Amino acid sequence: MSNIKACAAFVKAQASFGPALKTSVNPAFKSRYSDLASCIDAVMEALNANGLALMQIPADCESGVCVETLFVHESGEILNGGKFRAPVTKQDAQGYGSATTYARRYGLMAACGIAPEDDDGNAATKAAPQRTAAPTPAAAPSIEAIVAQIVADTPAVAEFAGRE
Repeated sequence: MSNIKACAAFVKAQASFGPALKTSVNPAFKSRYSDLASCIDAVMEALNANGLALMQIPADCESGVCVETLFVHESGEILNGGKFRAPVTKQDAQGYGSATTYARRYGLMAACGIAPEDDDGNAATKAAPQRTAAPTPAAAPSIEAIVAQIVADTPAVAEFAGRE
């Protein structure tokens, strides 16, 4: 099955994704982090506005929990964002719940290409690296051209689109 509609919708949605805000505090390390809710908040409105639903399916795997992230388009097409495995360090409900939440959070950020509002590396340095402005292109390519290029250049997307 071709996923051209789902790919085009994902490209449009991703243009509106926000950063995963660091709204939670880890008392053990006295640091802030992006919890699962802030990661979902960063993408859900844009996904839904473009006809995409988010599904994350947890399953047991060797020494941990594995969560598969899927994006379901209103057309019925499905994009697979991959699987993320997290180890379960404490063999009880709390341990499994924690590992599942961790896998969902990092799996979602990886599948959507989002990051926390400020990475730990930049926060630890005295000055953030200077960014240079990218040159402005003469004309922006169409969504169809972008999707076609992604499908052509990315084996995983080409496989999802049924072109391999």
